[in-house]
Amino acid sequence: MSNAEASPEVVPCESTRSAPQLLLPRLVPLGGPRAQPVRRTLPQRSRSLIGAWCFIDHYGPETPSMAVPGHPHTGLQTVSWLFAGTIEHRDTVGTTSLVRAGEMNLMTAGRGIAHSEYATADSDVLHGVQLWVALPDRDRFTDPRFEHYVPTPTTVGDARVTVFLGSVLGSSSPVATSTPLLGAQLDLPAGARLVVDVDPAFEHGVLVDSGDVEVDGAPATDAQLLYLPTGATTLTITVGDRPARLLLLGGEPLDERIVMWWNFIGRTHDEIDRFRTEWQAQTTAGEGPYGTFPTAWTSVLPAPELPNARLKPRD
Repeated sequence: MSNAEASPEVVPCESTRSAPQLLLPRLVPLGGPRAQPVRRTLPQRSRSLIGAWCFIDHYGPETPSMAVPGHPHTGLQTVSWLFAGTIEHRDTVGTTSLVRAGEMNLMTAGRGIAHSEYATADSDVLHGVQLWVALPDRDRFTDPRFEHYVPTPTTVGDARVTVFLGSVLGSSSPVATSTPLLGAQLDLPAGARLVVDVDPAFEHGVLVDSGDVEVDGAPATDAQLLYLPTGATTLTITVGDRPARLLLLGGEPLDERIVMWWNFIGRTHDEIDRFRTEWQAQTTAGEGPYGTFPTAWTSVLPAPELPNARLKPRD
């Protein structure tokens, strides 16, 4: 998914450690006021990363309106995860793939890729998340690629557990990541209590899709994100009077300063300026550092203007 805001917020990012923190979403229209509205909980001024997770958009359930033309990415991986509906993905490494509920599409941008995302005609409801992972400096100029993985859900007590990255609650994903990561969907009935053994070297985030929960005594509800710092060996999740669907995300702190602007992740203002200039040139050429545009594309997104101030990592 593109960050298709006309005037994207400047959010240079760095990994920080803090006490447990409730992060509230802000509403962002992708592609304009009548486009797909999403609830964004990461990044925020108070928190930029959870492990290497650097971007969380949550959308639906609603009648699909997602129509995001071709747009670029650098220095990151996109993780597409749906609860309902179907999205068609096309990219400049030749991939055409459907994103379906319970199946993960992982796109590694590396040195540069472009892709488009459109809700399919047979999707009555679209509901899911778009996640970004910042690549570490050693891997951020890797060749772009695309992977598709269908995890098998398991049952742990009253919980239904679907692990798409990393390992938790006895399930593991075979998908390799550049830094240690965790990504899993947890479905729990009303009144459930689940104790999750976790890696104390990981930061964790619990995104509540629906339900009222407490994680280690800290409350969160629909579309809210709860951040938990490193050091814990268990997380205790308690569900209120409604069934809950959660995403459990985690990872070792990246401990690298990054600059994230529009759909690019770099390390300096000059890098971001170069990424933007190269993309703008390719929007008319159709071919260049971001690969070859698919013949099905009739339009692509131009990059917004850079702000007057130089982009720099947050102190």
